Amino acid sequence: MVYQADERRYDKAEFRRSGRSGLKLPLISLGLWQNFGGARPYELGRQIARRAFDLGVTHFDLANNYGPPYGSAEENFGRILRDDLRPYRDELLISTKAGYDMWPGPYGDLGSRKYLLASLDQSLGRMGLDYVDIFYSHRFDPDTPLDETIGALVSAVQQGKALYVGISSYSPAKTKEAAELLKQASVPLLIHQPSYSLLNRWIEPELLDTLDEAGAGCIAFSPLGQGLLTDKYLNGVPEGSRATQQGSLHQEHLSEENLDRVRGLNGIAQRRGQKLSQLALAWVLRDPRVTSALIGVSSVEQLEENLAALDSAPFTADELAEIDKFAVESGLDLWRPSRVAG
Repeated sequence: MVYQADERRYDKAEFRRSGRSGLKLPLISLGLWQNFGGARPYELGRQIARRAFDLGVTHFDLANNYGPPYGSAEENFGRILRDDLRPYRDELLISTKAGYDMWPGPYGDLGSRKYLLASLDQSLGRMGLDYVDIFYSHRFDPDTPLDETIGALVSAVQQGKALYVGISSYSPAKTKEAAELLKQASVPLLIHQPSYSLLNRWIEPELLDTLDEAGAGCIAFSPLGQGLLTDKYLNGVPEGSRATQQGSLHQEHLSEENLDRVRGLNGIAQRRGQKLSQLALAWVLRDPRVTSALIGVSSVEQLEENLAALDSAPFTADELAEIDKFAVESGLDLWRPSRVAG
């Protein structure tokens, strides 16, 4: 049966402008990091993507090495485009990135011009696209001159292979420097993608102000703390969960101290009549400088539950003060080496 998108997909959809650009993002975007690779059933990913678009989620975020195996998330998303979403291409915002390990040898990692532009060509081929809407430098590379990395992003736009460019996990100082280099080339910095959650608040002291000054947006990834900010771990570590699979959530993250924080936050969520995950997403989006929260889901039900966070009541001052007692640094920022390198 041929897929036809829900005619009412924009009735309740909410969008925010990315910085001072003309581009708006949905408040919640769909990331294809964990659950769309070749190790997962294609039809499940297809169902999630279709339902997301039917609910007004227009932004699909990928990277060259999302899988496993590397590249398979882009390949599967390209298949979803061919099977279902191709007629809606101009309604979609598709992003990809390069900066982490992708292929063997010295030219398949980090931030050189050779790697970034070769990777973008490969990503376009896997997805069957002529261009992506956003192309990111996935991490700061201290061994490559920043003007070379930024120059590659500029070339991607000049070649018509990306409409906008972004950076991910850059320090405030390097973000400012990257924004200035892009401005000199008349290719504005559209957006920064940092990790950010109730238990990982590194962007608050400087980065959000830096982005505001540069006119760039912010899309937060891992807003659920790699799954810790859900009800999954309230009573221990379930078999088959991410913490048992050597993924991005490690056993050491499940310390009793962290679990006490999670339980405290869950108590606040319950009093607000919502799930912990919904509180976590609503909290990340409380600051209008955060353009979008990037979620990964493993089922349609989980997608719908997370999107229901957009129906949350505004936080009161007392609620925010209570949240601050539990929302402290908890060792979840696996991407810290990228920003401290700069």
